[in-house]
Amino acid sequence: MSKFVKGFLSFVIAFALTFALAPTAFADNHVDGEQDIVEIALGNDDFSILVSALQKAELVETLQGEGPFTVFAPTNAAFEDLLAALDITAEELLAQPDLANVLTYHVVPGKVLAGDLTDGMEAETVNGEMLTFDLSGDPMVNDSMIVDTDIEATNGVIHVIDTVLVPENFELQEVDMEEEDVPETGIESNSILLFGMIAAAAAFAFVLVYKPLKEEK
Repeated sequence: MSKFVKGFLSFVIAFALTFALAPTAFADNHVDGEQDIVEIALGNDDFSILVSALQKAELVETLQGEGPFTVFAPTNAAFEDLLAALDITAEELLAQPDLANVLTYHVVPGKVLAGDLTDGMEAETVNGEMLTFDLSGDPMVNDSMIVDTDIEATNGVIHVIDTVLVPENFELQEVDMEEEDVPETGIESNSILLFGMIAAAAAFAFVLVYKPLKEEK
């Protein structure tokens, strides 16, 4: 086998290892209790619409605060169901003047774990309206099923829900849509990390394979 082929195969192996290790690096971003609420949401692709909404409503800094907060986080599928029910686009939803009011209806001050909930319990949200819990069957908050619980963050806890909670005082408004920058959802940061790992693998292959081969000539 020629030195060139050996060097090329070594680079390919290093490159493949980079992709094998990448999911592990990304998984490390999801460890409960080591990140704040926003960081956990950023690390989960299923919360990308929620993250965009938090950015648009300028609530990111608030949910990165000391807290603690309890967040009932709707998935992308929950937002898509809401968009279909309202017959609007995601861009139109994010442009709603009352968006922050909707989002703060998903936040309860303090840290409320699943074990703290009781059937018929009510909790006041950050926007002032109440949430009601039904534990007689599948756990529900208002009309939304709680599908995952106790994702602990440094400043609170996240419970995942399958329906967007809409406060009673929300009123859908017509908005003038203009071309705007798309809010960041964390995908860019993962891409940068992956690119860096690929570059590191290339450098590793160069130092350990190509350079010694060159010196042998």
